[in-house]
Amino acid sequence: MAVNYKDLGLSSPKDLFQKAVEGGYAIPAYNFNNLEQMQAILQACVETKSPVILQVSAGARKYANATLLRNMAKGAVEYVKELGYEIPVVLHLDHGDTFEICKECIDNGFSSVMIDGSHHSFEENIELTKKVVEYAHAHGVTVEGELGVLAGVEDDVVAEESTYTKPEEVEEFVKKTGVDSLAISIGTSHGAHKFTPEQCTKNEDGVLVPPPLKFDILEEIEKRIPGFPIVLHGSSSVPQEHVATINQYGGALKAAIGIPEDQLRKAAKSAVCKINIDSDGRLAMTAAVRKVFSENPGEFDPRKYLGPARDTLKELYMHKNINVLGSADKA
Repeated sequence: MAVNYKDLGLSSPKDLFQKAVEGGYAIPAYNFNNLEQMQAILQACVETKSPVILQVSAGARKYANATLLRNMAKGAVEYVKELGYEIPVVLHLDHGDTFEICKECIDNGFSSVMIDGSHHSFEENIELTKKVVEYAHAHGVTVEGELGVLAGVEDDVVAEESTYTKPEEVEEFVKKTGVDSLAISIGTSHGAHKFTPEQCTKNEDGVLVPPPLKFDILEEIEKRIPGFPIVLHGSSSVPQEHVATINQYGGALKAAIGIPEDQLRKAAKSAVCKINIDSDGRLAMTAAVRKVFSENPGEFDPRKYLGPARDTLKELYMHKNINVLGSADKA
């Protein structure tokens, strides 16, 4: 039996996008696979009074079970009330690549889905996206489409090379599909290894600085579809303190380089109203868990290492909301 997102107490991102575009900030879209990740996301967003988009990837649905995730999202709404400040909570499918998975999520109570047809031809992408939009809109669910391809690896999403979004295609795509938001490619990428050291320059402190995002493409897209909600995927900054902690305690994350936070802050002030962050959370949790295991090798209670991981993750997300996305106090 189909479940509508309103029955779960979830919010639609449509109104949130409009406020974000007008207010010069981006709504955090954080991926979760388990209880601790969801707790950290909600605690951080309630304490900073930020709206939030809980993202579920196809890989997360396989790992955690679709029914459990849906009920966790329902529980999230109740948990937010307990925490003392009600924020809008969106449940979003990240990188759905077929009509079937999008339909399944819509019928399972998601308030937003992404259909990623970017690996198809332009015409096929339009056709697939339009099909999802028609079904989603009939159920009051919003749809995110994608033009351009992001390189990198994240869950089931793998691409060797990136293809920048062509501004001349966005008007036709938006008009023909009826999507509510559009993910674009301007230099972000999936995973923790977004750039090679060879692609970077060194600043005066010897820190590797990646090439800047293509803000000229973003500006051209904004001119063509003014005020339309834009989404950035692959926007983890790869905090070097977490990379260093992982490597200090036995990890082997070499040359993990992300998107500078000042670039993301600049993007958030534009029509970019949703920024996806996943790898940073994985790094923060892994760093905390490795530290516990190294300092307390006899520890075997999951609460004793997942608890600190949750706390580290919460700190990271509070920082993102306040200093990077500008979403604090916007709920």
